[in-house]
Amino acid sequence: MKRILTTVLVIFTLGLIITLYSFGEETPVLRSGDVIFQTSMSPQCHAVRLATRSKFSHCGMIWKKGDKDYVLEAVQPVRITPLDQWISHGEGKKYVIRRLKNADSVLTPSVLNKMEAEGKKMLGKSYDGYFEWSDDQIYCSELVWKIYKRAAGIEVGRLQKIKDFDLSSKPVQQIIRERYGDNLPVNETVISPQSIYESSLFVTVVTKYGKK
Repeated sequence: MKRILTTVLVIFTLGLIITLYSFGEETPVLRSGDVIFQTSMSPQCHAVRLATRSKFSHCGMIWKKGDKDYVLEAVQPVRITPLDQWISHGEGKKYVIRRLKNADSVLTPSVLNKMEAEGKKMLGKSYDGYFEWSDDQIYCSELVWKIYKRAAGIEVGRLQKIKDFDLSSKPVQQIIRERYGDNLPVNETVISPQSIYESSLFVTVVTKYGKK
């Protein structure tokens, strides 16, 4: 009888360990300030991927409210979206989440409060389909970059000019004609999702993107 009870206890313990391990993998603990990336499915997003030579076309910032996870994102308009809803908008529900390497020491409660305040200033603003470097309208990676810069004093990604991108493909040229006609502002300052993704200041904490 003792041997049977011992066997049952061992099996139960192993099962509990496996369950907790699996649960931890499926529901990682996210933090406010984490940046989440995905591929959206609109023609503009396809053009963005081609121009920036990236698999990502959209990004946002994780924001926690109690035990709930949300994404602050610049769409039409800038808004806070429940995380699961945000994920469902991406191609194949694939996404990657990156975190500041030294988040523990940099993203203090004071800094996070400042980041939240900067984000609130942007809520309700229109999406910027012209990618202008002003606060009148905002696009996704611009929102993330400016919040980090203004609240934490950190530049998460290298700023570029429109002329630095690959503008040669037909989908990109079509978007250019539709938006700008013959007046493409090639010297406009821009920040792409890929540039933020590649920032050496971040480390990947979640990958739901497969091997591709």
